[in-house]
Amino acid sequence: MAKKSHIKVRMVPESKPDSKFVYYAKKPTKGEKVKEKLKLKKYNPNTRKHEFFVEKKLPPHSK
Repeated sequence: MAKKSHIKVRMVPESKPDSKFVYYAKKPTKGEKVKEKLKLKKYNPNTRKHEFFVEKKLPPHSK
């Protein structure tokens, strides 16, 4: 079986990390960008503005 080329990461607002609104993005598992944290400019409907969203760990899930 082949290894995954991307992983799923959770993006939270940089200004308010405890916000309920999040984005999910794909991050590569190989190459130069693996070590860098993702930082994307996206729309936040709570504040009605475009803001920077930064990468955080996915929350643990229960089975």
